[in-house]
Amino acid sequence: MTTGFSSNSCRFADYFVICGLDTESGLEPDELSGNYQWLQKPIDGENFEQSPLRRTFKSKVLAHYPENVEWSPFDQDAVGMLCMPKGLSFRTQADTREPQFHSFIITREDGSRTYGFALTFYEEVTSKQICSAMQTLYHMHNAEQYDILHTPTTPRCPEDQRHLHPHPLNPHPQHTLLPTPAISRLQRFNSYDISRDTLYVSKCICLITPMAFPQACRKVLQQLHQAVSSVHPPPLPLESYVYNVLYEVPLPPAGRSLKFSGVYGPVVCQRPSTAELPLFDFPVSQVFELLGVENVLQLFTCALLEIQILLYSQHYQRLMTVAESITALMFPFQWQHVYVPILPASLLHFLDAPVPYLMGLHANGEGDRTKLELPQEANLCFVDIDNHFIELPEDLPQFPNKLEFIQEISEVLMAFGVSPEGNMHQGQAKHRGFRTADMATDRRNGNLAGSPLNSYLLRENETIARLQALVKRTGVSLEKFIHFPTMGIQPVQCDTEELKMHQLNIRVREVFANRFTQMFADYEVFVIQPSQDKESWFSNRDQMQNFDKASFLSDQPEPYLPFLSRFLETQMFASFIDSKILCHDDEDKEHTLRVFDSRVDKIRMLNVRTPTLRTSMYQKCTNIDEAEKAIEMRVVKIDHTALHPHLLDMKIGQGRYEQGFFPRLQSDVLSTGPVSNKWAKRSAPAQWRRKDRQKQHAEHLYLDNDQREKYIQEARNLGTTIRQPKLSNLSPSVIAQTNWKFVEGLLKECRNKTKRMLVEKMGREAVELGHGEVSITGVEENTLIASLCDLLERIWSHGLQVKQGKSALWSHLLHYQESKEKKEATPAGLERRKSDAGAALPPLKVSLIRDMRHIQNIGEIKTDVGKARAWVRLSMEKKLLSRHLKQLLSDQELTKKLYKRYAFLRCDDEKEQFLYHLLSFNAVDYFCFTNVFTTIMIPYHLLVIPSKKLGGSMFTANPWVCVSGELAETGVLQVPKHTQEITFECQNLGKLTTVQMGHDNSGLYAKWLVECIMVRNEITGHAYKFPCGRWLGKGVDDGSLERVLVGELVTPSTENEDRMCRTPPMQQSPGMMRRFVTISPNKLNTGQIQEGVGEAINGIVKHFHKPEKERGSLTLLLCGEYGLVWALEQVFQHGFKSPRLFKNVFIWDFLEKSQVYFESAEQREVTPDENWQTRVRDFCRFMRAINNTSRNIGKDGKFQMLVCLGARDHLLHHWIALLADCPITVQMYEDIALIKDHSLVNSLIRVLQTLQEFNITLEASLVKGIGI
Repeated sequence: MTTGFSSNSCRFADYFVICGLDTESGLEPDELSGNYQWLQKPIDGENFEQSPLRRTFKSKVLAHYPENVEWSPFDQDAVGMLCMPKGLSFRTQADTREPQFHSFIITREDGSRTYGFALTFYEEVTSKQICSAMQTLYHMHNAEQYDILHTPTTPRCPEDQRHLHPHPLNPHPQHTLLPTPAISRLQRFNSYDISRDTLYVSKCICLITPMAFPQACRKVLQQLHQAVSSVHPPPLPLESYVYNVLYEVPLPPAGRSLKFSGVYGPVVCQRPSTAELPLFDFPVSQVFELLGVENVLQLFTCALLEIQILLYSQHYQRLMTVAESITALMFPFQWQHVYVPILPASLLHFLDAPVPYLMGLHANGEGDRTKLELPQEANLCFVDIDNHFIELPEDLPQFPNKLEFIQEISEVLMAFGVSPEGNMHQGQAKHRGFRTADMATDRRNGNLAGSPLNSYLLRENETIARLQALVKRTGVSLEKFIHFPTMGIQPVQCDTEELKMHQLNIRVREVFANRFTQMFADYEVFVIQPSQDKESWFSNRDQMQNFDKASFLSDQPEPYLPFLSRFLETQMFASFIDSKILCHDDEDKEHTLRVFDSRVDKIRMLNVRTPTLRTSMYQKCTNIDEAEKAIEMRVVKIDHTALHPHLLDMKIGQGRYEQGFFPRLQSDVLSTGPVSNKWAKRSAPAQWRRKDRQKQHAEHLYLDNDQREKYIQEARNLGTTIRQPKLSNLSPSVIAQTNWKFVEGLLKECRNKTKRMLVEKMGREAVELGHGEVSITGVEENTLIASLCDLLERIWSHGLQVKQGKSALWSHLLHYQESKEKKEATPAGLERRKSDAGAALPPLKVSLIRDMRHIQNIGEIKTDVGKARAWVRLSMEKKLLSRHLKQLLSDQELTKKLYKRYAFLRCDDEKEQFLYHLLSFNAVDYFCFTNVFTTIMIPYHLLVIPSKKLGGSMFTANPWVCVSGELAETGVLQVPKHTQEITFECQNLGKLTTVQMGHDNSGLYAKWLVECIMVRNEITGHAYKFPCGRWLGKGVDDGSLERVLVGELVTPSTENEDRMCRTPPMQQSPGMMRRFVTISPNKLNTGQIQEGVGEAINGIVKHFHKPEKERGSLTLLLCGEYGLVWALEQVFQHGFKSPRLFKNVFIWDFLEKSQVYFESAEQREVTPDENWQTRVRDFCRFMRAINNTSRNIGKDGKFQMLVCLGARDHLLHHWIALLADCPITVQMYEDIALIKDHSLVNSLIRVLQTLQEFNITLEASLVKGIGI
């Protein structure tokens, strides 16, 4: 993106550079460029065994003019590397020698950028020494090859001869024995004979500019090259043109166009005004042609989520065009991490960087992607530009409204004759076509399956046909739509191709920008302004929340959430909000923010009239035309024309050159500009320029410059340690320092991530305990855990010795598993965990290997990355993540074998701190495994614990249970009466909620006193306790043969080192009632009973105020300890007349008597009013239905069912009113009873009425057998 250009330089170009072969120092092999081979799998042998013409040699900066510019110091290393990233290359007359143009970018340490534009061409080598050196290299090479060929090995079959050709990605054909004729073919191929061949070497001319005008620079350079290669010399010496472009051509002012002269024709460039989208001059159409809309959108999504992106192409310019386009389309956001669109060979170790990056890797000829060895692939987006495919990381969320968005972009592209599918068949000449054979291997490698639009060959025209049909339906005729600009009014000043490029660029960019303006139209409302002064805000920046994510997400349409919740966690979003917080008014804002805010305001104005915000309705872009007009206006009427090139004050004989050779220019005339240039007058001294640059880069605070500079550096360091590799030939110490910065950065990121996750999670648990507001959604929790998995993958792939599989973490675990299984056939080192259930359930063993096996047994998880993520989720749910990883890393032999010395995992202190940060997750309960893998089979262990007082030894009936969870239920399971425990496997039940238990009443002693039931998930180790404490049997207790028990999670109390604090059990209502019950176990007074009802209702109200995905178990709030059923039980038991000795009277008896009274009253037609009749009818209908059920649920079970049904149908308050006025109440209750106190009954009715606004759904186990 061309937002932060490097200075207030008023000049179009800062330097003109010539790079190439330094004949004085001769041929120096470039070992670093040989590193490109390091990336490819070696096929025996070393790089030097490549044919000498294919080797890389060092190039030098031969000259640059002027020597130095104050505001933009010349960086010789960086320019040399990027002008010729692979060093010098040699050709003979037999090879193609077309000039190649490419651009590059140099990012300084303060984040400002300089652009370079280079034209590389071939010149004949005139130096005899160089030619004979090349000849000598060939003699040596051929001798070696001959030796190897004559080493007897088993002869190969003839078709293997094709391996002989030094394939550019696989340049090691030597270990094959060939029939003799092949040797002569080998020598003929790629050889160089000094007497017969002409040797050519690459040379490069380059412009370094403060802003990116690739089209204009390409023209300038091509015309300069043409001047030396054409037969007729140019009108003026070359120096005149170079001088002109360096000193006499200004940058066009914002919103203006400029025309200047090249050697043979005019060059036009233009710059957008401050109200338009920032400058962008690369052809975005090329990106869509190379990749297709679907792939571009996937790549765009990866960039927004700050996933590591590696671009791969044989063409440097393609790497640059794709990188610059993707970052330009992000407006108003800016890429905050490592950005190296062309990665020089000497910086290949940067692919190891455990930070988000966007880098471009040059492909070596026609190699296959499978040969490419990359250190980190778990979270990598790999884009093979030349072959039209893209490999995506797993779990990539969809961009909101993806299909409508693709359709809108496609319409724009088709209007300009660009196919939305990309031009894959651009002919073999232009670039290697997409071969079906390649496609077959790509599909094998899983490269094409990922995206719905990817079966390009099968459906090349289908999408276009579909879009045309769609366009027709919307009533737009394509003929009218394709308006290749002829600009009827006046002739344009630049060629029509260029104007077409500008028009298409602005249309596509407006469509992309419009998505963000729609998505974030009301973002300002959610910005959290800091309460403290700016200085302390800086120092605590990484602890501060600057945006109310939870509220923002709660307003978004459901389908947007997976993408948005991840996007809000990115560095680019945080920086965007920071710059919003730091600007005080419009004058203060950065350009991008100002433009974005003005667009948002416009949308808000529109939405006052037509409210569309916060719906997922797709809003198309409406301001394309005015943006396009602005460009056309500038091109029709050129605002500025620069001075023409003219003769300079040169001595006679200077400025001559030989045709076909680009000369070194006269440095004396090019070293300084004209004294009386009007732009020179306008340009202030360098220190003011520097201040301007600071102003441009500061996020415009009201701070003095020192503070501002300090802030910029701080802001840049947030979340990322290295934005840019230093482009120089790196010594081991520099590499070590870089890696050390990575290690520190990873640790810092780990600290921030764990802190953020804990704060969110603690926040949520605090809410469940009645403190504060909830602030995290399920989507958000998933996002945070996914980003933790990504961080772990980056840590595990830092400094890897040998890459195996796509997930570095899983690969390490597999090595560990293998070494342990070799050492001991019986898994030792297993440690039992203490369990709260006493001897009830034998504790599960703590075993890293066993947890791995659980994951390996899950058939649904196919990939290594998926397995690693599942293992992390399982370990977090079991609160063993830190402990498992500690155990994994305790095998130091293995770690040494797998990792280089500088790797994060071999820095002991940092590793310890990292494990300590992870230990803090043990403070909270996660269900991140159970809630995500909902369809897998899980073994459960169930144990019935009979009462200690009356052991179940005499029990003769056959017991059964049915376990229910949030996701499913088991159906009836028979329990053996002797052992009273079973292990069963079924599909994941989710968090367990109820157990229905009962028996068949057979045998002599069919009475069963059960203390509780324990059920444990054998994979996650979560144990649930279902308290009972009641009899099951005819003639005891309430005569029940079955009961529904409500469960709660048992919190294991493990060793102190393993837990930082005890978690309160999930879903417990606040503890007020527990105090009353312990004070007076039998009798509660009316105040306490009211309190109990209030708390029970309160729990239900809170439950419904949470986001749906966050709600716990409603059953627990209705039927669990101190739930609604218990509270109403206390109401009805208060003042209940004590029955005769040995005879229990139950609330249900009272309800049945009341039912009889109501039914007889109805028949006697004692009818106070219509309402009364309806209520009575409802009450009696429910009572009859419950009494007629085939289930043997006993009197208390029936009361529980009545309360649940009454709550579901919002009838409880009516029934309380009925019963309070019923004569039976007078008979069965004492005068002090709560139910007889009218004021208390009225307040009870009011409290129960609050349930009316909620839609209560009951779990099936609570109402089985009731058909109402």
